[in-house]
Amino acid sequence: MTILFPADDSIASDERIRIRDVTLLSDDWYVLKKTTFDYRRSDGSWQTLSRETYDRGNGAALLLYDPTRSTVLLTRQFRFPAYVNGHPEPLLEVCAGLLDDRSPEEAIRAEAAEELGVTVQAPRRVFDAFMSPGSVTERLAFFVAEYRAADRSEGGGLAEEGEDIEVVELTFADALAMVGSGAILDGKTIMLLQYAALHGLLPR
Repeated sequence: MTILFPADDSIASDERIRIRDVTLLSDDWYVLKKTTFDYRRSDGSWQTLSRETYDRGNGAALLLYDPTRSTVLLTRQFRFPAYVNGHPEPLLEVCAGLLDDRSPEEAIRAEAAEELGVTVQAPRRVFDAFMSPGSVTERLAFFVAEYRAADRSEGGGLAEEGEDIEVVELTFADALAMVGSGAILDGKTIMLLQYAALHGLLPR
């Protein structure tokens, strides 16, 4: 059964978009909607289109790095969507999580403590990005922050949220090499490692 809405109040109207209707397809884990709308093309003509959007909220991601030892701190965890797409191994990733009504800074400090066991005082926001804008509404805030070996305590995530996270410390050179070899496949992790390389945050 689908539920049909005459319009989606969360979508701001403008001169290019006219919302016709919105159908709620799923509201279980997150929210999946099908929206039919009129779109004004660059030549001025109007075209009726239909798109599905998956709304899981916005999130934040953080690369923790030690410039003294030239290391980065990552997580290793099982991802079911990657599993069903032919990647059975757990993924190496930077620390990340959904905002859940928190500011990006508050959210990423909490995630760093839960997943990596590191208290981050002042994460630095370096850019934002839509990770899959063709279908997913999520916008990620990307952060970097320094850590030291003495800052670490036990992480591992929250069992009640289904998390079973291994904390992995790698040299920066090894992490970059793993991007090239395909051992690191997570997009947000690749983006932050490349940011660190481009801006000289760590020696290689």
